[in-house]
Amino acid sequence: MWNKLLRRGARIAFGLSILAVLLVEIHARPPKSLRDFDQPFYLTIAYDVIHHRVFSNGVFDDVDSTVATPPPGMFFGPLYPLLVVAATWSNPRFATAVDCSVEANHKARDGAECEVYLLPVHMVHAGLLALGVVAIALAAEIIFASAATFWLAGILAALSLLPDADLFAFVMTESLTFALYSVAALVLALALRAPHLPWFLLTGFLFGLLTLTRTSFVVLAPVAIGLIAVNGIWLRHAGWRPVLRHALAFAVAWMVVVGPWVVRNAVAVGKLGLTEEYGSAALIERFAYDGMTAREFALAFPYCLPEIGEPVVDWAFGPQAMERFVYYTPRSFFHVGRARRDKLVEAHGRLDPLIGQVIRDEMREGWWRYLLVSIPLAWCGLWVGGLAAFLLMPLLACACVAAVRRSRPLLLLLYAVPTMIMLGLHAAVANHYTRYNLILIGPLSAGAAWMMVQIGSRWRRRLP
Repeated sequence: MWNKLLRRGARIAFGLSILAVLLVEIHARPPKSLRDFDQPFYLTIAYDVIHHRVFSNGVFDDVDSTVATPPPGMFFGPLYPLLVVAATWSNPRFATAVDCSVEANHKARDGAECEVYLLPVHMVHAGLLALGVVAIALAAEIIFASAATFWLAGILAALSLLPDADLFAFVMTESLTFALYSVAALVLALALRAPHLPWFLLTGFLFGLLTLTRTSFVVLAPVAIGLIAVNGIWLRHAGWRPVLRHALAFAVAWMVVVGPWVVRNAVAVGKLGLTEEYGSAALIERFAYDGMTAREFALAFPYCLPEIGEPVVDWAFGPQAMERFVYYTPRSFFHVGRARRDKLVEAHGRLDPLIGQVIRDEMREGWWRYLLVSIPLAWCGLWVGGLAAFLLMPLLACACVAAVRRSRPLLLLLYAVPTMIMLGLHAAVANHYTRYNLILIGPLSAGAAWMMVQIGSRWRRRLP
């Protein structure tokens, strides 16, 4: 009894310690103007919800929402903008900063008078990240049935997040997607280890929330159902009936969460779906990377190695060699793709009706180039956590090999599959930046922690 309470108290203290460290790291970063990076996307939608009771497309519609009511939109998922709305309700000072920033974007006031105040968001982000770290630690303990992996995986996950503290200081979705995915993956691991209907219902619910945060995660719904089938039929030999029951429970819970948003879009926007234009815009920007030269293709592999790759390649080949790989340079692939997207929008108004023809034109002769270019983009997106990835990647690979050779714990492979699928998807339809692949931290930390425990155990046994 006392041992259990002490263990639980130690884990709560561990989570609070991670929360404190992350909050200090995030809040210590230089102040970020609310008009920088992708922040206006979410802040403008939050502004429209607060002032007009309309979930809009934010900066992607033609209405100045400081003087008129914008039309309903569905470009972005609703969860993160609504989280920003909740933060404004809880803190009037932050609400004033948001209003000032959005109105400055619309030239309704001077941006110099806007206060940069982000403490409420930093607190929310630190809390979400700490929740994700604890979920990863618990998943590692469940997968490997080892209490030691809880502590090691949690520490490794927290260390992997620290290099991106500057990113988490922005009002953007990464903290929420990381936390939601980590918790959803934990519950999925629980459901696969001990298949009971409530676990699958909760898993579907969480994956539905994840889809409402970033629409690209919709692909994980069929992936999760596939994992349920693989686990039930081939690993547990449970037969088709329980597998179908569990898969149906997952699907129903997922639809209960996602369905209202789809219905709202059909009624308010006139389009039955999760989003509009978002996928088309991202894919058009991604096609710009297909212009990569053979030299850029080869140099991408050393260039993307964290910390050491960029300076070494710049020293050996000059900074212009990979200039197009960096999004903020004028000649970058990112700006070329963005310029093409803007021209198509200017000429045709909407991208969704055009995207089929755009894909056909791109793939008619360049399909092989598209597939090849996706390889270095996936490689570059793999290195989450900076220098920590040099340790975690080989250890995860060893853990996966060991799991297959021992026929246990194969749950690690099931835990890792969704993250690898998202890595490939982001390489195919987005770009090479690691911020899209933070969910890889889960399997990296869990697998590495297990291997460290195994190595430590063997080392202790060999001591006299």
